[in-house]
Amino acid sequence: MAEISASAVKNLREKTGAGMMECKKALEEAGGSEEKAITILRERNKSLAVKKGDRIAAEGLVESYIHMGGRIGVLVEVNCETDFVSRSDDFKNFVRDVALQICALDAQYVSADEIPADVVEKEREIAKAQAMTDPKTANKPENVIANIIESRVGKFKAEVSLLDQPFVKDQSVTITELLKQMIAKTGENIRIRRFVRFKMGEGLEKKQDDFAAEVAAMTAAS
Repeated sequence: MAEISASAVKNLREKTGAGMMECKKALEEAGGSEEKAITILRERNKSLAVKKGDRIAAEGLVESYIHMGGRIGVLVEVNCETDFVSRSDDFKNFVRDVALQICALDAQYVSADEIPADVVEKEREIAKAQAMTDPKTANKPENVIANIIESRVGKFKAEVSLLDQPFVKDQSVTITELLKQMIAKTGENIRIRRFVRFKMGEGLEKKQDDFAAEVAAMTAAS
């Protein structure tokens, strides 16, 4: 068995958020390879998240995040099982990171399952139109075009679904993986329940200045 140093355990803990003993065991199982140990911990986190998924999470926090001088704002609710965990620094930091993520990458739904069927169908129609008019794909067999369409729809879902997005602070993990790390660290079921993102002026019809018309009017008046 490879000798595992304290510094190796510390580095793995800082990267994954797992407990010291978990990190040591993963490194031992991986023969000292940090990359393999990270994979092992991720697999364990997946299993742990499934086991805790049915437990009631009714505590938690509502966090706000305001960015760009008040031009973009986010409110997000993240639930856990106990008030003890909701008051911990680890949980608070996680919720802040989720709010930052929503602000930065403009997530529209918590998960792909929440995307309305009509939104998905509209995206499928757009993808089909693009595939049929693109010279690179228009003449390809029907089954190939169908695969291209579904691939583009899948990409769209991943882009607008918070849980499928790569974490803005670490592109090597998704928000789902970050969530599973928190579940493993706290030992509780944690759920990102809902959020809303505001962007200043979004949805409003803005006045379009016609400077050429204004100059012409001023010239005529003089």
